[in-house]
Amino acid sequence: MSTWRDDPNAIPPWNERPKCHCGFRTWLQVWTDPLPQGKKGCRFFKCPDIDDDFKACTFMQWIDTRPLGRVSLKEEQERRVRQQQIRLKGKEDELKRRRAELGQREAALKIQEEQFQAREAQFKREAEEQKNRYKEPAQSSTSDGRNKKGKFLRSTQ
Repeated sequence: MSTWRDDPNAIPPWNERPKCHCGFRTWLQVWTDPLPQGKKGCRFFKCPDIDDDFKACTFMQWIDTRPLGRVSLKEEQERRVRQQQIRLKGKEDELKRRRAELGQREAALKIQEEQFQAREAQFKREAEEQKNRYKEPAQSSTSDGRNKKGKFLRSTQ
């Protein structure tokens, strides 16, 4: 039968917790500081420091000799590989999304370019038509029989 010392999620019963120098039952805590190295995540008993004489009790007793959930080197390498694969997949997905977005932008630019060329061709046709409209009256003679320079034309009758 496993005890609370073997199960990382188990909380020891109150009567099994050690007493500190003050005579109180200790609290169970988990070490969160990175130092001392290798102790982060380890459980320990600590004085509740609840007496009223304002003396600091320094009682502390480790329960775990190594952090809970410590994994082997192989498991850590596998975890890192999985993380790299996840990051790589994310980057591939982002690249696909950007390529699709770029394709949409290129298609929109092509449509705009075709519209621009069509408008440009229309403007050229209109300009040519306007030019031809003003050219035709200028080439004919005036109604009184004179040419552009004001000289009378000879009629050959």
